[in-house]
Amino acid sequence: MAKQRRASSRFGRVKPADPSVAPDARPHQRNGGSAQNPPVAVPLPRAGHVEAVALYEEGLAALQAHEFARASTLLRSVVTRYPEERELHERVRLYLNVCERHMAPRAASPSTPEERVFAATLAVNAGNYDEALDHLRTASSEAPDHDHALYMLAAVLALRDALDEAVPLLLRAIELNPDNRTLARHDPDLEPLREFDSVRAALEAINPPKTDRRKPLRRR
Repeated sequence: MAKQRRASSRFGRVKPADPSVAPDARPHQRNGGSAQNPPVAVPLPRAGHVEAVALYEEGLAALQAHEFARASTLLRSVVTRYPEERELHERVRLYLNVCERHMAPRAASPSTPEERVFAATLAVNAGNYDEALDHLRTASSEAPDHDHALYMLAAVLALRDALDEAVPLLLRAIELNPDNRTLARHDPDLEPLREFDSVRAALEAINPPKTDRRKPLRRR
């Protein structure tokens, strides 16, 4: 008579159930559980976690597009707006260093609007608002539709209490790129501008749905 094989699995032999344990006392495998074995509560994500990850991914997309100044602003906002996301902060700081390594050598003598915006970012971080204004005014004159230059220019002017000049610049930046609306809602540098009715109306508006610009794959 052939010997019976013991049940086994890819992880080794399966240990037979202990007959001394009553069936109802054994752990249930279903998610519903039972009176003796209630379902295990799955922890919910922290408030703002989804928004923090979305902002982080947007910063990475800007970095991959070589928009280093914009990537720096987006990634820094993850740290300032979501201080509880400590694990995410480690990756944010890594990519912030990448931005600085790529742009720092050219920041001393910027020659393009993108380089001027990055030089302005460094100047703002150092508290040199006059230098930042010079870079941003030049960048916005060279590229009138550079939404990030306009956004930063509005922020620096707000810090300098030039609110009347800052308001139309911020509105134009939002018009050019609706993503600036999300940033402006929480940017502490723009807090004085949020007292204006026109700015509040622009911030309360809903962003239009993003369209997928990728070309459809051709079937052979």
